[in-house]
Amino acid sequence: MTERHILCFGDSLTWGWVPVPEGHPTTRYDRAQRWPGVMAEALGPDFRVIEEGLSARTTSIADPVDPRLDGSAYLPAALASHMPLDLVVIMLGTNDAKQGYRRTPHEIALGMGKLVRQVLASAGGVGTAYPAPRVLVVSPPPLGEIPGAWLAAQFSGAHDRIRALVEQYRALSAALRVDFFDAGCAVATGGSDGVHFTPGDNRDLGLALAAEVRRLLR
Repeated sequence: MTERHILCFGDSLTWGWVPVPEGHPTTRYDRAQRWPGVMAEALGPDFRVIEEGLSARTTSIADPVDPRLDGSAYLPAALASHMPLDLVVIMLGTNDAKQGYRRTPHEIALGMGKLVRQVLASAGGVGTAYPAPRVLVVSPPPLGEIPGAWLAAQFSGAHDRIRALVEQYRALSAALRVDFFDAGCAVATGGSDGVHFTPGDNRDLGLALAAEVRRLLR
């Protein structure tokens, strides 16, 4: 069987942020504990899972403080770098929901739409003949209770915005004819900071997405 290549594009939930009650500073889970690593182990040797997670990444916001965080500014190069790809899994939107960005759920979905279109337009990479990969849009799970005062201030009002992303992303995926998965159906945000995953959360999501990937690429 030809090896299948999967790119996981996301934020700190994909990067493997270890939650702490104060919010930060922190460390990173080992690769085997992060959900892409769990997914890779479950899928087996016929699949290669590539991690592209960056803490605080947004879908398409040019952050005035940190220019590295705009996912849409980086994704085209990442796609070309990792070609050939069979599937791109995108789980973003949590950071877009922060109070400072003042984005509505629909505006966040528009940002996700920009990323999806970048994937669909990525055929050829740089000087190659590879086709564009499939896309799996993943809506992030709802936030938990946030005990850290500064983190809570950043995510003021975000609980409702993130819950609303499920239907926004589902509608977007149907409109663009790509696949959709609701992470909230498989995992809760159980970390002590209310934003990030426990090892168990990572495992639950990794196994659920492995089953979804097998269904899509069977």
